[in-house]
Amino acid sequence: MSTTHFGFKSVAEEEKARHVRGVFDSVAPKYDVMNDLMSLGLHRAWKAYTVLVAGLREGDRALDIAGGTGDLAMAFSKKVGKSGQVVHTDINEAMLSTGRNRLLDAGIALPTLVCDAEQLPFADGYFNLVSVAFGLRNMTHKDRALAEMHRVLKPGGKLLVLEFSRVAKPLEKAYDWYSFKVLPRLGRIVAGDDASYRYLAESIRMHPGQDELKALMHIGGFGHVDYHNLTGGIAALHVGIKC
Repeated sequence: MSTTHFGFKSVAEEEKARHVRGVFDSVAPKYDVMNDLMSLGLHRAWKAYTVLVAGLREGDRALDIAGGTGDLAMAFSKKVGKSGQVVHTDINEAMLSTGRNRLLDAGIALPTLVCDAEQLPFADGYFNLVSVAFGLRNMTHKDRALAEMHRVLKPGGKLLVLEFSRVAKPLEKAYDWYSFKVLPRLGRIVAGDDASYRYLAESIRMHPGQDELKALMHIGGFGHVDYHNLTGGIAALHVGIKC
């Protein structure tokens, strides 16, 4: 039986999705509040930068994978206009429902779909842009997911992967202290769940670093890949072009 990591633990590959689902079922109601607390609000700036790099235009088609509470989908919809399309997806129904309701409250109705990034239900070459923000590290087979993202992009299309990454050396000790001492306590106080936030901290450490992810994206078919470190490498935005 093949195994993979779930935070610092090893689990059977077929079990990881269930474990991840449990985490996000738990955190969905407080996800936005906890994002602000965890990142001191920086995730909003990182996402704004992602929208800028996306460069979407009127009439474009965009796919937001692991779209969660809909921050990027909402911003993208304003860029593509009525003639464009933004599809908001997540493998976790609780997260997707929270995001869909938030979008509807803002007067934005988008196609919303529960789907697995490793088996995307879309035609080849359909989208101008695919994005995944803080979701790739939770996927069991990142190589398969990246290959699927490549498949559904048009030639010249762009993949944006916004994810926590490797911090600069001078920040490592402070970042580890915050991640493993402060973050679980915040999770317990605000969301009533310290274990899920401990997993989130562990999952960041197990995720490929900047250059490793760049190499994975090349293997997934992207001809040109670059990345931009954000806030000392706490997060990184990887940009892949389908040549």
